[in-house]
Amino acid sequence: MKRVIKEGIALFEAESNDKKVREIVENVLDEVKNGGDAAVRSLSEKFDKWSPASFLLSKETIEEIISNVPEQVLEDIRFAQTQVRNFAQHQKDSMHDIEVETLPGVFLGHKNVPVNSVGCYIPGGRYPMVASAHMSVLTAKVAGVKRVIACTPPIKGQIPAATVAAMYMAGADEIYLLGGIQAIAAMGIGTETIESVDMIVGPGNS
Repeated sequence: MKRVIKEGIALFEAESNDKKVREIVENVLDEVKNGGDAAVRSLSEKFDKWSPASFLLSKETIEEIISNVPEQVLEDIRFAQTQVRNFAQHQKDSMHDIEVETLPGVFLGHKNVPVNSVGCYIPGGRYPMVASAHMSVLTAKVAGVKRVIACTPPIKGQIPAATVAAMYMAGADEIYLLGGIQAIAAMGIGTETIESVDMIVGPGNS
């Protein structure tokens, strides 16, 4: 006999929810596009109740944050990043550039060229996804991306220290304590203080 543990939502309800989410996201993107830094700050206050003097973490601030991370956590991050870096390097090494002369004076081939800049979103919420820093920031660096920036949200008004440590140790050139749609919009569209990127990576929801 069939026992229903949890009922799924009806198709019309799912479509209605998707539409609402899409409208919210589109409105936020428009706000950032038109309002820049001021809009990002307003949205961060609205969604995360977070409005620091600067969303960009200075090197001194990052070093202070990392100094408070337990050594075992830092050791775990180093171990994980060593494994990710080694495999990413093997992957890169397998992607050879080629050039062949198919006819006298006719050269064909392909070349692997990394994008110029990447924005990495490292989710927070209930469960900070520290490993996302290894899998995005670190792999982009191994690939040879010149500028890698990363955003992660505050968690209930607190800085996720282990996540920041992982982002920094992975090689992020800029770290912003900024979350949600406003972070994605700031990286993708750009603001007065955040230069836009060529590609955005990282896990997320709708």
